Amino acid sequence: MQKKRKIILYALCILSLLPCAGCATMLFKNYGSIVPDGRVTDAFDKYQVNLNYNYYYSGSEVYPSAIIGLDKAYALDSDLWKKVDMMPVKLRELVTYMKDKAATVNFKGPLHGFAMLDDKGKQIGVWYSILEAKTSLKMKDSNTVIIVTPDIDTWLRFEDGNRLHVK
Repeated sequence: MQKKRKIILYALCILSLLPCAGCATMLFKNYGSIVPDGRVTDAFDKYQVNLNYNYYYSGSEVYPSAIIGLDKAYALDSDLWKKVDMMPVKLRELVTYMKDKAATVNFKGPLHGFAMLDDKGKQIGVWYSILEAKTSLKMKDSNTVIIVTPDIDTWLRFEDGNRLHVK
């Protein structure tokens, strides 16, 4: 009798969790991903501009917290990213500022390039920042993307070599 109760209890637990799994799937529907990509890192480090992308930066122009390139077939839904007419000279300037800031705050790691993928896994752009710059990417519709800017304190967390305000 006791064994039968356990089986029924386990079955009820599993059945009660199934709707939660469905809700979680719906909650993360339309989210894309941002994955490390050595080719993207190389392109930024060599100041190579992709003419099929619109470029934006987040944070200060003097030391951006991130630079993105978004395929021109997509619209960016955000007022926080600043659009920039990108040329190799301008990209060199922004990347150099970021590397100088990393050295100034004693950040030990290099900057990295990432491929930005839509919710179906298709590459729609590129991202360049330190690893600690947090973000998310969500497809609003088939041609509109929401990309969250990194935290405003992205660089401040590394002042004096200390990781301040890390959550």
